[in-house]
Amino acid sequence: MPARLLAIEAVPDLVERVHRALLDAIVDGSLAPMARLTQEDIARQLNVSRQPVLQALRQLKAEGLAVDAPGRGLLVAPLDGDWIVAVYQVRAALDVLAARLAAMQHAVIDRGLIDRGRTAARGRDVRRMIEADAAFHAAIYAASGNPLIEPSANVHWRHIRRAMGAVLQKSTLRLAVWDEHEAIAQAIGRGDADTAAGLMAGHAHRASEHMQLKLGGASTAPADVVVQGASR
Repeated sequence: MPARLLAIEAVPDLVERVHRALLDAIVDGSLAPMARLTQEDIARQLNVSRQPVLQALRQLKAEGLAVDAPGRGLLVAPLDGDWIVAVYQVRAALDVLAARLAAMQHAVIDRGLIDRGRTAARGRDVRRMIEADAAFHAAIYAASGNPLIEPSANVHWRHIRRAMGAVLQKSTLRLAVWDEHEAIAQAIGRGDADTAAGLMAGHAHRASEHMQLKLGGASTAPADVVVQGASR
């Protein structure tokens, strides 16, 4: 006998668009740590109804990017240096594995990714810097040949993107990061798995230490915010 399943309502694309708008605002600092997330205000600013906002906020809470506010409602989760270190430990394990596997296949990482990363690092658009960094690592995940690495890493990237958004605004290591990326890509291309894995491990460790140092002084004061990016 065929299984009997209960019908479910289709989740509209609008929920994902609202979620993306809120996530982008959290990443670039427009929504600061401990900022109050009010359904009515967000719905008004994004010109949407409250329902997709409610669903998006529930998703942010499940992802650890929003926390319960005293009394009622939600706040943007505080930036916790120790938590980011824990995230980087997991990410490092996945990145090192991806670099090793990619090198074993002599994968060629697109040089354009590095060039675009350097260009972004010389500018002032933090979101563009984050996107360039994520694209480079995604290329290594894809080159690894292991289809489980990228979705596993993406679980943690939203937290990393947020930490990067806070740190890159004042970081002096923007270009140095791309020197490290280039060295990793070269080791992968040579098929030097041990060197690629070692360089990636060092890269992740330095990034983690830098994040923890910078986030130790991150502001956690509430803020009034403007959210942009979604529409009906």
